[in-house]
Amino acid sequence: MRYFRYFIFFIGFISCKPEYTAQEIIDKAIQNAGLDVFDKSELTFGFRKDTYTAVRNEGSYQYHRIIPTDSVVIKDVLSNEGFQRFFGENKVELSEKKVNQLSNKVNSVHYFSVLPYGLNDKAVKKKLVNTVKIKGDDFYKIEITFNENGGGDDHDDVFLYWFRKETFLLEYLAYKYHTDGGGIRFRDIKKEHNINGIRFLDYKNFKLKTKDIDFYAIDSLYEEGELIHVSDIELENIKIKSPKNN
Repeated sequence: MRYFRYFIFFIGFISCKPEYTAQEIIDKAIQNAGLDVFDKSELTFGFRKDTYTAVRNEGSYQYHRIIPTDSVVIKDVLSNEGFQRFFGENKVELSEKKVNQLSNKVNSVHYFSVLPYGLNDKAVKKKLVNTVKIKGDDFYKIEITFNENGGGDDHDDVFLYWFRKETFLLEYLAYKYHTDGGGIRFRDIKKEHNINGIRFLDYKNFKLKTKDIDFYAIDSLYEEGELIHVSDIELENIKIKSPKNN
């Protein structure tokens, strides 16, 4: 009888074990979206009148932003070596505060453009919160936080990602940020782009009607229509070069 009780306890323990870990879900999400090509690639796209280029080579990276003006082309360059701004061919000297502001802006656009690629960076901490239903479909809900060491100026930001259980593909995301007074945003997919078998996403961007909410309940507020649509995040003229798809 004693062994029978142990057997029942063992079966109960196995049945309560999560189907997948957060790491396994993210790995499958990156692979199923074709994003593993970014380890060694050159990506170019347009976003809000500016042109962005990301050159990645197995850990080294160089992110560009080209800003056209009537008089001169402004070029921002963010890499493993730091940040630089050029007016035409001339490098511009910037204050530390300005460098941080521009670095964060360039990095943010490149980060969101290839999600969920990037969620395996060394500074990322992953946690499977639970499984939830949104509009009748099942999703894995994963929390992303960052180590202070290597997590950048925004290491205290918190992200939530919802991956569809059936396909492991990213469908929704939300983040709680602290720069510029802080805030919360929620995004759902407006459009999918399939470029050379790689999944890129445009989003509808939402904010809260009130600040006094539980961030972890934002998916429920979305379903209840309690979020305000403020903008669209759209990528244009996407081009990708990689040894895996050439």
